[in-house]
Amino acid sequence: MSHPQPLTPEQKLDDAKQHLNIPRIVVICGSTRFMADMQEANLRETAAGHVVLAPGCNMKEPHELWATEELAEPLKLRLDELHRAKIRLADEVLIVGDYIGDSTRAEIAYARSRRIPIRYTHPEINPALKES
Repeated sequence: MSHPQPLTPEQKLDDAKQHLNIPRIVVICGSTRFMADMQEANLRETAAGHVVLAPGCNMKEPHELWATEELAEPLKLRLDELHRAKIRLADEVLIVGDYIGDSTRAEIAYARSRRIPIRYTHPEINPALKES
């Protein structure tokens, strides 16, 4: 007698989103130098009926929460982990901007490892196109 395989956490999440009628979830990734572009992408994705997850902090702008190296370093680590959690929740990743730095490259690799589709506001920077 064959027993059904238990669902993976990812399958359980997908089932829950479907049962709860959660709209498509898009996570915005990219350099925070493109924060204005990210806000525009957030607006457009929201208007299209998507749930949008995006960076909530721009550590390139001064703020008391990351005013010193002692505050900034652990916060950056927590924010990186938080953004990976946003990627795990997402149905799709949207890379904003015409530049891919180390952090964005790592986010792309992470999304690929999770088999999450990736879209680009500037398709010409898609690393997969350059690998061909």
